[in-house]
Amino acid sequence: MDADDRGEDMSMPPHPGSRDADADSEFPDSATPPTQAAAAPTQADPATADLTSRARIRNAALHQFASFGFAGTPLRAIAAEAGVAIGLISHHFGSKDGLREAVESWIVDLFESAIAGADAAAHDSVAGAAGRDAAVARMLEQNPLIVSYLRRELLEDPESRTLITRLSRLSRQSVDSMRSSGLASTDRDRVEQVVTVMVRQMGRLFLQPFVDQIVDSFPADERPQTKPELTIDVHVPHD
Repeated sequence: MDADDRGEDMSMPPHPGSRDADADSEFPDSATPPTQAAAAPTQADPATADLTSRARIRNAALHQFASFGFAGTPLRAIAAEAGVAIGLISHHFGSKDGLREAVESWIVDLFESAIAGADAAAHDSVAGAAGRDAAVARMLEQNPLIVSYLRRELLEDPESRTLITRLSRLSRQSVDSMRSSGLASTDRDRVEQVVTVMVRQMGRLFLQPFVDQIVDSFPADERPQTKPELTIDVHVPHD
């Protein structure tokens, strides 16, 4: 992650409205396609005007990818939302795949920062599972577009679920640090521990809306005062 991207606001500009159905997979190095050469870039939202152009593009890409998926997002929509010429995407990220890489690296950095923050507040410099889970939950609550991005990634082909693969690696590192510090059992299977961490931190985010929708389908006078909350546990069968 570049130094000028650290700690920047994640707020998104308003949705740009109409979409072009074609999703650009690659783009030339020229500033704009020939048909758009005379068009000026959209005015950036004042809330993001102080961000670098690279950060605005990245923020807009997260919003667009989370809303419409990677394949369903044309680069011109990202450029319009970021308020930049489309050629700046090529300049900063090289390709659409490079832009997705930057978005996902940023998300992983936010997960890492949440865990590091929990560790910094821990008495023994390494937080336990509950502390790390709470820190990740707070980060995701503050960044709902990340939740939307992760939910949409579950709809992609397994080969395209690159972020989940990267977060799994981060969870392995987290589990290993807890095992080394005596905060996680070294007798328990490591794979099971990593799966448990991932499902515990993100499974409820994916499935709780499903539970809520079922409850909301009932007449108002039949709904419980407090909606049922999903709890998830992982067990690996042993012979």
